[in-house]
Amino acid sequence: MELDSNTPQYSTADATSFASVSARDRWPVIITGAIDDLHRTVADVTDEEKRKEGKSIIENLAKLKYELQHDRQLTPLPDDGQPDIVEYNEELEKRGSLVWLNVPWLFSECYLYRRISTFFSLSKHWRGYDVFARQKIATFKSSRPAVLELAARYKELVTEMEKGKGLDGASAEEVEQKERLLFKEMCEICLWGNATDLSLLTSLTYEDIQKLQGSKARKAAEENIIVNNLDLAFDSLRNAQKEKGKTADRRVDIVLDNSGFELYVDLILAGYLLSAGLATTVVFHPKVIPWFVSDVTPRDFSDLLNALGDPQGFYTTADDSGRNSEPLSDKEVSDIQFLFAEWSRFHQEGKLILRPHRFWTGPGSFWRLPATAPELYEDLKESELVLFKGDLNYRKLTCDADWDPTTPFTTAIGPLGPKSDIRILAFRTCKADVVVGLPSGKDEELKQTPNGGGSSGARKWAWSGKYAVVSFCDGKA
Repeated sequence: MELDSNTPQYSTADATSFASVSARDRWPVIITGAIDDLHRTVADVTDEEKRKEGKSIIENLAKLKYELQHDRQLTPLPDDGQPDIVEYNEELEKRGSLVWLNVPWLFSECYLYRRISTFFSLSKHWRGYDVFARQKIATFKSSRPAVLELAARYKELVTEMEKGKGLDGASAEEVEQKERLLFKEMCEICLWGNATDLSLLTSLTYEDIQKLQGSKARKAAEENIIVNNLDLAFDSLRNAQKEKGKTADRRVDIVLDNSGFELYVDLILAGYLLSAGLATTVVFHPKVIPWFVSDVTPRDFSDLLNALGDPQGFYTTADDSGRNSEPLSDKEVSDIQFLFAEWSRFHQEGKLILRPHRFWTGPGSFWRLPATAPELYEDLKESELVLFKGDLNYRKLTCDADWDPTTPFTTAIGPLGPKSDIRILAFRTCKADVVVGLPSGKDEELKQTPNGGGSSGARKWAWSGKYAVVSFCDGKA
C-alpha cells in the first residue's frame, strides 16, 4: 500500500465511477453465476461427502453475495496455505474498517476473487475447481466465426512469410514498411480480442458476441484507438533484431488477460512474432487461480489447445442450450489444424513458454513489483518487450488512480517507467475510469459523445470497451 501512487485511487463510494457500478451491479451477477454453475455441477455428484462439501461452498458464495449487497465489512481471508493471504490480510488491517460500498476498487475486486478462491482451496474435494470454466468454454465456442477467419488469415500470412511472397525485388525500406503494417494488423487483432471480457459481458447474446469480433468490427474500431504507440513497439523489436542478430535470443513476454477467444488471438500474435523473426521466444504469464471470471489459468491454456486439436468435435458438439452447429468444412478444419501444429511445434521447441506467478493475483498495483516480487522483476528485465493485456493489467500498471487524463503513461506507471530496464507495451480496451496519455481536451470531447458522460461527472465513454489505448514506455532507454 505504501508503495502505491499518492494519487487517490478510485473507490466504490464514488457514485460517478465505474467502481460503484461494478460493486452494486456487476459483482452480485457474477457471484450468482458462480452459484448457478456450482449448483449444476453438484447436481451430478454421486459421492455424498463431495456433494455436501459443494453445497457448503454454495452457502459461502451466497453469504459473500449477502455481505456485498448489504454493505458489510470486509473480513480477513482464511489461511489456505498460500503466502499472499498474509499480504491481503495485512493490507486489510492497515486500511482499517472497510465496507464493500466504500473501499478502494482495485483492492476490493482482487479481494473478492481471492476470497472466492479460498472456498475451493480449503475444501477436500473441490480444490482446483474453476467455477468460471463453463462460461469460458461456452464463450470461445460462440466465437467460432472469428476463430475460423483468423485461422485462415494466419495460415495465409505464415505461408507468405515462409515463401517471401510479395517481397521479390522490394527495397529494404519497402520490406520494413510491409512488416510494420503487418505487425500493426496483428497487434490490433490482439487488442480487440479483449472485447469479450466475461466479467463485463454478463448479458450479451451469442449474436452480440460475434459482432464484437471479426475483420469488419476491427476496421470500424480503428479510429477508436485514442492512444496508439504501436510504431514505437515495432521499432524496439526491429532494432533488437538488427543489433543482436536474427539468431540471438530475443524474448517477448505477454502478461495474459482473458481466456477463450482473447487467449486465441494472443497465440496468433505470439505465433506471428516467432514466424516473422521479431522474437525467438514468447513467455506467457497466466494467473495461478480463477480470476476476474475469464482470466487465463494454465488449465485454460490446455483446454484451448485441446479444443483446437479436435476442432470438428469441439465446434459441432451441442452447447449448453442445445444449439447444434453446422460441421466445419475440410478447409476450416485444415486451417485450425495448421495453427495447432505450428503452436505445438513452437511449444516443443521451447519457443512458447507458460510461466505463472502468484504476484499477478496480488491485492495491489504493479508499482509494488520491484519490492514484493524482485525475482519476477529481474526476470522481466531479460525481455525485449513485456506486453500487458487488458483492462485490469492497465489499472494495476497505473495504480487505478484518478490521474488527470493528460498525465503521461510513463509517469503513471511509476517504478516500471523510465530507467526500470523493462520495456512495456499495454494493450487495453477501456472498461474503467482510469486513463492516461490523452491529448489535452480529448477526455472532454469524448464525454460529449452519446453515452459519454456529459456533465454528469462520470467518464462513461471509458466503460464500454468501445475505445482503446496502446501505450508504450521504453524503460531500457
